[in-house]
Amino acid sequence: MDRDNESLEYSLYVPCAAGVEEWLVAELRVALGAGLSVRAGRGGARVHLADAAGCADAALRINLESRLGQRVLWCVAHAGYRQEDDLYALARAVHWGDWITPRQTLRVDVTSQHSPLRSLNFAALRIKDAICDQLRETQGERPNVDTLRPELPVLLHLGPEDATLYVDTSGEALFKRGWREDTGEAPLKETLAAAMLAAAQWQGRAEDGPLLDPCCGAGTIAIEAAQMACGIAPGSQRRFAFERLGPFRELQRAWQDLRDAAQARVHAPAVPIYAGDVAFRMTDFATRNAERAGVRHAIEFKTGDALQRPPPAAAGTLMLNPPYGERIGAKGTLSTPVQARTAARESFEQGTPKEFFGALASHWKRSYSGWSAWILSPDMKLPGVMRLKESRRVPMWNGPIECRLFRFDMVAGSARAIAPSAPPTASTAPKS
Repeated sequence: MDRDNESLEYSLYVPCAAGVEEWLVAELRVALGAGLSVRAGRGGARVHLADAAGCADAALRINLESRLGQRVLWCVAHAGYRQEDDLYALARAVHWGDWITPRQTLRVDVTSQHSPLRSLNFAALRIKDAICDQLRETQGERPNVDTLRPELPVLLHLGPEDATLYVDTSGEALFKRGWREDTGEAPLKETLAAAMLAAAQWQGRAEDGPLLDPCCGAGTIAIEAAQMACGIAPGSQRRFAFERLGPFRELQRAWQDLRDAAQARVHAPAVPIYAGDVAFRMTDFATRNAERAGVRHAIEFKTGDALQRPPPAAAGTLMLNPPYGERIGAKGTLSTPVQARTAARESFEQGTPKEFFGALASHWKRSYSGWSAWILSPDMKLPGVMRLKESRRVPMWNGPIECRLFRFDMVAGSARAIAPSAPPTASTAPKS
């Protein structure tokens, strides 16, 4: 959470992965319009609104349109604290009857940064008690707790001295777009795939050129790219917590109008997108996921070895999250899911074999002249392994794992790098 000194009244906080903040700010300004105050903080961005109606409208738009945000949190209370009773008083000051009825359910989660409190579980309990006590006093009943699918998800964030209480308007995290059913080992989150595309400034426009993921796994990068290329809103295929909350009950027509407008702007892709994997199983998973995402027509899938695949166009963008385990081995080498999971885990811990990356670089230099390749890796020495000079390295986090997104500009038969065609823009992440 950020430590914004401005008033948090009528504000939304949108957390994101570390390093993605500036791209998120740019995305929010497009979704909400340039007139609003949107500021980056550590691990997210805060949007300041004029009133509760503005918060509700912005929450609708961000949940529907954000590819980079993790959740949309509505700030309902903020104050200093020293002990758990202060947290109880903080929560009692909110009019919870405006949000839910006693027949609905709730859950309280807690995050902290250097909080002096000994038990976060007890802090969550005090918030829950305050909500239930208030509703019992005002309406004669108290709501129940549902830890799986609560109708009112509440988040308490504790700093060293200040406590902030949020209502999570998203419910499930925003990376859950609603289309993923088939996955491989350690699938890439959609929000991280979107961040990779943002770093490459690839937006699915004709001038961006074709995109290829030759190690696509469950298809996350290709599907995210295809939805961008087709103008499909990332939240158009899922439900949100706000649909069951009081401040949004009068906005059902407005919500439907936003969804209809998003559907009306869907179009044929302006650029081709290619994907594939060495494992038939993974290509099949990716194809089925693309069908559910509404972009099967926009992606050409082909099962094949990334070390042998010829370029599908004269120039374009390669984008990949390197494979582990069975996806870099010969077909059929791993006969059971347990063996596949074990190999994937061991390969990740030990690093993808150097031989694979060396052979991949050689293949690209021979066949992919004119292409730019982007590789996400936790191995900071990857350029040396590939004997290529990176033109950019962008810090990114894959969950708790610190990574770099490396860019290599391919020149036939040479390890030299071409200088980037344009200088980084203001939205470009800083180099490490």
